[in-house]
Amino acid sequence: MLVITLFFSLLRPLNTTVYAPKTKHADKKHAPPPIGNGLFAWFSPLITTHEDQLVEKVGMDAVIFLRFTKMCRNIFLVLSIVGCGVLIPVHIFESSNYPTASPTQRAFATMTPQYVLEGTPMWSHVVCTWVFDMTIIFFLWRNYRAVARLKRLYFESSEYRSSLHSRTIWLEDIPQLARSGPGLIGILESVKGTAGTPQAVIARMVKDLPELIEQHSQSVRKLESILAKYLKNPDKLPASRPMLRPSKNDRKASQGRQIDAIDYLTDRIIGLKTKINGVRAEVNDQNKSDREAMPYGFATYTTVEEAHKVAYAARKYHTEGVSIKLAPKPNDLIWDNLALAKGSRKAKKIMNNIWVALLTVVWIIPNAMIAVFLTRLSNLSAVWPAFAATFDSNPTTWAAVQAVAAPGLTSLIYLLLPIVFRRLQIRAGDMTKTSREHHVMHRLYAFFVFNNLIVFSTVSGIWSFVMLVIGSQNGNESVWDAINSGDLPSKIMVALCTVSPFWVTWLLQRNLGAAVDLAQVINLTWVWFARTFMNPTPRQTIEWTAPPSFDYASYYNYFLFYSTVSLCYATIQPIVLPVTFLYFVIDCWLKKYLLLYVFITKTESGGQFWNVLFNRILFATFLANCIAALVIKAAFGSWTMLGCMVPLPILLLVFKIYCSKSFEDQCKYYVRGSNIKDPEAFSNFDIKSSPDTALGVKFGNPALSKPLIIPMVHKSAEHLLADIYRGRLDPHSASTIAYSDIAMSQMSSVEPGKPAPSAKTDGMFRFVPEANLDFAFYKNDPAFSGEHGGGGELYEREQTPAPSAAPGSILSSRVNSPAPKSVVSRKYSPYRDGGYDSDVAVNARGRPLYTHSNESDSDRRLLAGVQSVGVIDEPERDDYFQDGASEYGQLGLDRWRTGGSGYVGVPGIEDEERPLAYDAYRPTKRAS
Repeated sequence: MLVITLFFSLLRPLNTTVYAPKTKHADKKHAPPPIGNGLFAWFSPLITTHEDQLVEKVGMDAVIFLRFTKMCRNIFLVLSIVGCGVLIPVHIFESSNYPTASPTQRAFATMTPQYVLEGTPMWSHVVCTWVFDMTIIFFLWRNYRAVARLKRLYFESSEYRSSLHSRTIWLEDIPQLARSGPGLIGILESVKGTAGTPQAVIARMVKDLPELIEQHSQSVRKLESILAKYLKNPDKLPASRPMLRPSKNDRKASQGRQIDAIDYLTDRIIGLKTKINGVRAEVNDQNKSDREAMPYGFATYTTVEEAHKVAYAARKYHTEGVSIKLAPKPNDLIWDNLALAKGSRKAKKIMNNIWVALLTVVWIIPNAMIAVFLTRLSNLSAVWPAFAATFDSNPTTWAAVQAVAAPGLTSLIYLLLPIVFRRLQIRAGDMTKTSREHHVMHRLYAFFVFNNLIVFSTVSGIWSFVMLVIGSQNGNESVWDAINSGDLPSKIMVALCTVSPFWVTWLLQRNLGAAVDLAQVINLTWVWFARTFMNPTPRQTIEWTAPPSFDYASYYNYFLFYSTVSLCYATIQPIVLPVTFLYFVIDCWLKKYLLLYVFITKTESGGQFWNVLFNRILFATFLANCIAALVIKAAFGSWTMLGCMVPLPILLLVFKIYCSKSFEDQCKYYVRGSNIKDPEAFSNFDIKSSPDTALGVKFGNPALSKPLIIPMVHKSAEHLLADIYRGRLDPHSASTIAYSDIAMSQMSSVEPGKPAPSAKTDGMFRFVPEANLDFAFYKNDPAFSGEHGGGGELYEREQTPAPSAAPGSILSSRVNSPAPKSVVSRKYSPYRDGGYDSDVAVNARGRPLYTHSNESDSDRRLLAGVQSVGVIDEPERDDYFQDGASEYGQLGLDRWRTGGSGYVGVPGIEDEERPLAYDAYRPTKRAS
């Protein structure tokens, strides 16, 4: 571990892209403290940066994570002192009288109660269990109070109060008759939380736009991958062009044969783009019936206080099944699941629970095999005579294998399980990413505790008990007598003591894993391998330089599982307590550095993980109490001792109820009722003058306005694209080849001396120079910032350096040209039930700066003369290629990019005052 930490200290100043990407990309507000280039200079900012500063730098979720880590460190410090200072001396003293305890057994076994021959010393277990519980209760109470204080500061921060979601209410499962703006207002007024009237919108159907956009993105990435491999060596292209089998939706276009991959994917991207534009045009048609309104909507109040009072008053509101709660951030919503009916969500949840249960049950068998045979190779030698000879002849070697094999295999499985559970949970119908992560963590924790702790630790004892019963039957003893004489509690206690060295070794290996996380060994190895032996696309290379997102669900699950193991073994093998304490001491520092300088929070929830963590720690404490009672009973403890353990679960339950009533509402709501801290502080905060007034835009389905990604190609291969597409859709190059025996390229009329871009590739690609293969040039690009910038919030105040552009790309080729003068124009558009104000920047000609003309020559030429590629005859084409060019051909993507929201029914604004909606971006109908 020290070697890896030293390795990190040496490489850190030389590779800030890997070890401190946030110093390079974050804006001034979110940038971490400056850090020197010295070998151990990274210690200083970790010491001087305090919790209140971290809230602004890394967000509430990261602060809660660090606070939880410190709480575990403090808990296990106290428990280590008590456990090692009391229980280990008692166990060693009592085990010294055991006649067959060998020196090898005394190394670990004598620290356990395995050789305690009488029940009197077990009073130490009773006392220590009470001390452990009271210690945990104290630190939970202290930290819950601190979390409530942090949440209060978070609610009062300028960033939270100025955000739209802080004063927005989210309504779910709205009945059919109430699916309109006035209907939502009527529901909220029935709650009577405040006298204010909100601005409300109801969502509407977006058809199959999300599926089409996903297919478009997959096709773009596939084309990028194929071009990256095909153009790897621009000076020597492969002799044959890449081929593939079309997607199952397009098989009838090729009748199952392989076709040209580049041309097929290019046609597919064009067809999907046109299809998406057409569907967006249909969705934005105002003349839609109320049947297309969806069962969810949003309502925004003037102030944060009003919204929180309504949410608090409606926390138990279930009239007609409507659920009313504070809205999360828009990027936290899983839009595909919002439209699901309550019954559909329940069905998805049930199916997901069935799959998780099946996985848990199926895993019992391999897990039991590892526990029985791999942790104790002597069991394997007892049933495998061929292995017994080797095992007896090399005891030292096989002892080393036994110590490493099971923990190593278990650790590898632990890396794969979060991926499996997250993929299962994606289909469970969760409506927010935060709730999905909570459920992933919950199911991971339940799986780990059941399979990797309870089953793994006790199966060896159950195996011994079963073998004893079978042996007793062979001796003419009845099954019931064999069960009674088998003493199952003692067998389980002995199994727990026997397997305890495994958990000590495994927890020590976790310390190594913490250092590996800091050094980013896995990330470095993977990027090196991909760059060396694979053909990464420009997009992949850019994404590798972006700050990675922190996997809260996995790390929380690990921490909770380590804590549960340590608490359960605290009275069996107290040495696990200082080992766990050492892990949290190290991770407090390492994870603080990683969250400050390396990782980002992809979806900020405002610290909503705390309540889940609190409940899991209480459950771990209860489970530890049950195991302590089992050990006391198995070690000849009296019923009086067990009676003294009975109040502990009741104490934990009372403490849980107390904390829920005292702190839970404080962490969820800024105000409850009329207890506003300063009623006039935000009285003049007018929603209509706020830049976040466009409720329908901010909380609109991103499928209506999300920019489609554009294929990215390396700049060095730009000159080859004309040759790759020549003779297929480019009329200029086709005529040249037909009437000349000299291959000459069409020259550009804009840039003398340079070839003209191909009609096929004009505007189709982004050409990325080598110097611009860095996230710094694209951190404000929606195609990258949403996935690698916490929704873009980390970079919104920072100017992105302009990437070099090439002719034919969507970027300006005039790098040094001055930007056009712009003004802010207030746009107006009628909306069915309401409208929004929005500031739209326009240039000197009165056209929007951030939209493109959709009637360019390149768009018309891209669709002109398109024919099916890869087959001779013209087959029946797929729906995606029947793109309706005649109907939608003149409707480009950017025409719908700015105004789309996906809502109908916005009350409170008269028709003549509705300044912005979708019609601002529709083509004006000319009078016939």
